[in-house]
This record gives sequence, structure tokens and C-alpha cells, in this order.
Amino acid sequence: MFLGGIDPIYLWCLAIPSLIMSLGVQIYLKSTFRKWGQERNSSGLNGLQVADQLFRRTSLEQLPVENTPGTLTDHFDPRSSVVHLSDAVARQPSVAAIAVAAHELGHVQQYQTGSALIKTREFLLPALRFSPTISYVAILLGIMLNMTGLLWIGIATFALMVLFSIFTLPVELDASRRGMNLLREANVLQSEQDATGARSVLRAASLTYLAAAITALLQLLYYVSLARRRR
Repeated sequence: MFLGGIDPIYLWCLAIPSLIMSLGVQIYLKSTFRKWGQERNSSGLNGLQVADQLFRRTSLEQLPVENTPGTLTDHFDPRSSVVHLSDAVARQPSVAAIAVAAHELGHVQQYQTGSALIKTREFLLPALRFSPTISYVAILLGIMLNMTGLLWIGIATFALMVLFSIFTLPVELDASRRGMNLLREANVLQSEQDATGARSVLRAASLTYLAAAITALLQLLYYVSLARRRR
């Protein structure tokens, strides 16, 4: 975006495609989660009980699992070694609850087994603490002061965030794969509907990371084109 007006390239090649993609993914995710969140799983277990079964029946080391407020707030915090499950997942015996709980325990297994994917992403984390501020400040000043060199510094720093976003996708896909394997190992999937629904929920969730990676890449390419046009 140029100062004093909207850059047509930004509008048509980044803003509008990103908005459409983001809205489409969110609608699909919510509709999929709503559908399978209303389907009772064959084992009759809620997310907290599913997590307990996976810890008991697999090689995973037992960790605390807590109910956290909100919707789609599920996550594993490696710093405190606590799995957080949202209200709908923790309390309801739905097919979606099975999928989400298993996915988060897939992340637990990544850390407990020293997954190369998770180690690589953790390696990138320190750079992510300061790169957002540095990149946006450098890009903005580079545009305002017409300093292409400073703009390129901002772009290079922003590229670290793009790399992290892109690398997050295989990490999440791997967690889903591990989660499905844990469900089979613990014999929690009692029907084909459970398996089909769980895969659908996890597939929909993975699209959010794909959309985020594509958006970040488009933004990086826009900044590069902006710098080239200012030579």
C-alpha cells in the first residue's frame, strides 16, 4: 500500500484474494466443526476422556489436560507442558472432540519424541520475537524515506515470518497424522463414521494454516515487487 492511496497491485493481488480465501476457510472450518460437533462419537467420550485414554493406552507420558474457555482455543503449551481443550471439545462426546483432542496430543508426541519438524520450528522461534516489529518498521520507513536498502532489510526480516508460517503447515499435518494413529492405537475410533469425521475436522483445520502461509507468501511477494519498482 502506497502512502496517499491504495496500490492496485496490493488490492487485487493481495488484499482481495487473501480476504476471500480467509473467509472461505473460516466458513468451511466452522461448518465442518459444527457438523461433526453435533455427531456423537461411538465411544461416548468427551475430549478430556479421550485425552485420558490416549495417555493410558499409548506410550505418551501423562501430562495435565485442562478445560480452557472459548471456542477453537485448543492448544498444547510446551512451556508449561499442559494441554488446553476448549469447552466444546472438553465437555462434549462428539466426533469433533475426538479429532481435536487427538491433534493436540499429536503435538505432545512431537515434543516427547523429539520430532525433527518441531525442533526446526522451535529453532525459528527466537527470530520471531523481534522480526515483526523490525520488519514493519523498516518497510514503513523505507517507503516513507524512499530508502530501498532499508525496505529490503524489512523484507528480509519479514521473510523469517513467512518461513515460520510455511513450516507450521507440515508441523500441523504431522500432528494430525500422529493424532489419528494414537486414536487407532488406543482403540478409540469405534466406527468408520468416527474416522471419517475426525479426518474431515483435521483437514478443515489444516486449511487455516495453508491459508495463513499463502497470505504471508503473497505479502512477501508484494513487498519484493514494491522494492523492485522503487529502484
